[in-house]
Amino acid sequence: MTEDMVERITNDLLRRGLLILALLLPGAALAAESAAVTSPRVTATLLSSRDVVAPGERFQVALSQKIAKGWHTYWANPGDSGEPTRIAWTLPTGFNAGAIQWPAPKALPVEPLVNFGFSDAVLLPVEISVPEGAQPGERLTLKANATWLVCEKICIPEEGSFTLDLKVGTAPVADEAAQSRIDAARAALPQPAAFRAKLTQDGDALALALPGLAQPVEELRYFPLLETLIEHAAPQTATNTAGGTTLQLTRSSSFKVGETELGGVITYREAGVPRALSLMADVEPALVNSTAAAEAPQIAKAPAVVRVATAPESNLTLWAALAFAFAGGLILNLMPCVLPVLFIKALGFAQAAQASRAEVREQGLLFLCGVLASFIILAGAVITLAALGTSIGWGFQLQSPPVVIALAVIMVLIGLNLLGAFEIGGSVQGAGHGLASSGGRLGAFMTGGLAVIVATPCTAPFMGAAMGYAVTQPPQIALAVFLALALGFAAPVVILSFAPGWLRMLPKPGRWMVILKQAFAFPMFATATWLVWVASVQAGPGGVLAALAAILAAGFLVWLLGLGRGAGGRTRIALSAVALFVAVSAGAFVLQSAVPSATDPARAGEIEAWSPERVSALQAEGRPVFVNFTAAWCITCLANERVALVRQEVKDAFAKLNVAYLKADWTNRNATIAAALAEHGRAGVPLYLFYPGTRGGQAEVLPQLLTTDMLIEAAGRAAGKEAKTAQNGP
Repeated sequence: MTEDMVERITNDLLRRGLLILALLLPGAALAAESAAVTSPRVTATLLSSRDVVAPGERFQVALSQKIAKGWHTYWANPGDSGEPTRIAWTLPTGFNAGAIQWPAPKALPVEPLVNFGFSDAVLLPVEISVPEGAQPGERLTLKANATWLVCEKICIPEEGSFTLDLKVGTAPVADEAAQSRIDAARAALPQPAAFRAKLTQDGDALALALPGLAQPVEELRYFPLLETLIEHAAPQTATNTAGGTTLQLTRSSSFKVGETELGGVITYREAGVPRALSLMADVEPALVNSTAAAEAPQIAKAPAVVRVATAPESNLTLWAALAFAFAGGLILNLMPCVLPVLFIKALGFAQAAQASRAEVREQGLLFLCGVLASFIILAGAVITLAALGTSIGWGFQLQSPPVVIALAVIMVLIGLNLLGAFEIGGSVQGAGHGLASSGGRLGAFMTGGLAVIVATPCTAPFMGAAMGYAVTQPPQIALAVFLALALGFAAPVVILSFAPGWLRMLPKPGRWMVILKQAFAFPMFATATWLVWVASVQAGPGGVLAALAAILAAGFLVWLLGLGRGAGGRTRIALSAVALFVAVSAGAFVLQSAVPSATDPARAGEIEAWSPERVSALQAEGRPVFVNFTAAWCITCLANERVALVRQEVKDAFAKLNVAYLKADWTNRNATIAAALAEHGRAGVPLYLFYPGTRGGQAEVLPQLLTTDMLIEAAGRAAGKEAKTAQNGP
């Protein structure tokens, strides 16, 4: 055995011994891989090539993303849409993190666009430098907060916080498994090209000269770091010459170049072997716009810390979100979609005014239980579907025409019941007579559940921020926010049930109660009328026919059940069979007829259909843009339209300031609109945005309850003028 071999073996044993010693020391549990952050789409961890670092050295960490089948994350230039992964570091004093070392991307077609990114799995290495003054024996914690966008047919922003606990030693100690994975990822990174490319104008197109590629290659593709250079989805045609290869590129419709050299990556196959080169391209001076503000992501020059701007609503703390949810639940009781159902509860309390305090409190608590149960079911559906990748939000069940029609039928039946056409369960006749019966208890519970269902078309003030916060949090936090909303919603009824003094202020039972009971039927019919109209918006004439047929079938079923009460056994069986047949037939007809309409949601006239591309195009023209995220089933949205948006002074201000009005109609489910709501920290409509008339300008988020003055002033700000300009002229 030679002296060199002995030295190598000794050093290896020393490194292993240091690692074992570090692990055995009290409190010295080290982590070369962080805890995983997992969603149904991405499992992410942070790896370290070191368990023990040495003063003055540079070592590698890497963000690992395992991506579910069919989904993808993004490269530094995401292509036609998307956002690159970003990492914000919190490091000990003196430590520094480099930029992400980007692997070569793949072109991911999303017709008619092309994205640049990664599928299946990707490792994103980052170099960490240790200061010379680091003291051996010192423990250190590396923290990273990463954000990424993961997309399939829909896009979902995700993030994760990662922690690595390492130690400073006199010599570095590698984690062999992590080191091997990171080394393999770095070996596959694009290698620096041995030549400089040149980008020139070729008629209406661009030509990228690659003098170092003299031999014909296959599947050649150029990935620029600058997003405003080429049309990413356009074909790239390679031509071989004696001096190398020239790639014909389609100039971007939003072409903008502000530098005389550009970075990028080319990928190709040579003799069947995949290759990737990072290269710099000299830009023909005629192509450079000296005033351009284009900012390309840099592979080698990016800052160590990248901060990601978030929507204002995302800055909520848990306690603030809970307070907002409770306040929103309280205000929700005043919304017109909830009042008709609360009329029923008010009638029950009026009839119970002379009953014992215990019975009245029981009614209030059962109402609370119904509200809580419904909110838990609603929250469970939102959390589960969101975890499966479905973009949904507050009021999502009313995006289904059959559900809307079913609610219309329920409202009609309640109205008929209040008019005395039939009785359900324990009837309420006289002062507090039905309170102790099982029907009365069930009625109180079901009233709470029904109130929640019909409350979802409304979004009260404070609710938008709370719901937007909830749908971006872990399930337990989201459930807590939903429960706070439920408690606020149920609080007025529960407080009334525990305040018998208020109940005794009501008149004694008499004929007025019968009249009041019958009067409460008409808000139910009004709600049913509105729901039929919602069905007409969602599914057109077929939706109206389905709703009316369902109401007719429900009335016929009630009549049949009434006949069966006094009939004999055989007659009752026959009537039950007929009732079952009618119910099944009506349900099948509703499901077949109530198909969401594919008609253009934009109204005729000056209101256009919203799309992110249309917003960008209008801003490029210098026009301010107002976007109305709305839905036919959203009462708050309709109220804002009647109170503010259709007012002539608002229309005049928009016309004078050349404001473009776009409408994002969420009446039927739309994943693009759901993603846009989530970007602004909202889980439901309404949402009102005012974009300035400058390219890339950020939107101002308006309150959920609008006024004419508010809209005129916001239009003035977006147009860069005083609000009074809209009314008084320049």
